[in-house]
Amino acid sequence: MNRLTLKLNQLSSKGEKAFVPYIMAGDGGIEKLGETIKLLESFGSSAVEIGIPFSDPVADGPVIQKAGIRALKKGTSLKETLVQIGQARHQISIPIIIMTYVNPILAYGIEKFSHDCSAAGVDGCIIPDLPIEEESFIEPYLTEAGIELIRLVTLTTPIERIEDISRKGNGFLYAVTVKGVTGGRTSFHEELKSFLSKVSQVSRIPVLAGFGISTDEQAKELASYCDGVIVGSKIVELLDEGNMEELEKLVSSLQKVAAPN
Repeated sequence: MNRLTLKLNQLSSKGEKAFVPYIMAGDGGIEKLGETIKLLESFGSSAVEIGIPFSDPVADGPVIQKAGIRALKKGTSLKETLVQIGQARHQISIPIIIMTYVNPILAYGIEKFSHDCSAAGVDGCIIPDLPIEEESFIEPYLTEAGIELIRLVTLTTPIERIEDISRKGNGFLYAVTVKGVTGGRTSFHEELKSFLSKVSQVSRIPVLAGFGISTDEQAKELASYCDGVIVGSKIVELLDEGNMEELEKLVSSLQKVAAPN
């Protein structure tokens, strides 16, 4: 069984929530990637999502865009990121998810990308600009390589489409919590809790909420309506600042969240 699916099943069986931090590959130096993943695992991360720096992102807000620019200026590439993951994989037990866009995969070569991800020990792949109607030229290669394609749903996605999307693959369903790009929010749309509840009810796979979550209080609150959360911009900020105390507090925020009734 895929490490990601196995981990989420284990958390569910224990009534625990998933916390998945997002980091930008190469921000601060690509040679630090393995060390950063190990640190996040030691803080209690359920998995880690690694963003591939890209010059034309469509889902990333200002904080992650700036991190991507810093990484690109240091020469970070998709190939080198996979090399670093592969070198560190034997020291890391949690699932690893890659977040990238269609163009870098096409430039790399779809079949080679899938093979190299598998060889490096990648468990899941998020491609925000790949709609389900067009995924057939990529998804079979990922599936054959044992990598879960993680699909996204949003506040504007009709419930029937959410059901259809949740029936594809395993891993988890990524529930986007804002009508916009990534970045910390002080508050969320009033319909969000209802949205997460409905998605969790109809989805056949675990539901993780992401985009805009920046405090441990927000993480705990939103996780009570789904199976866990993904936090990106705040994690990137804290790593850039070297604020390990606050980082550990945020990553461990869901370890005492009770399972839903």
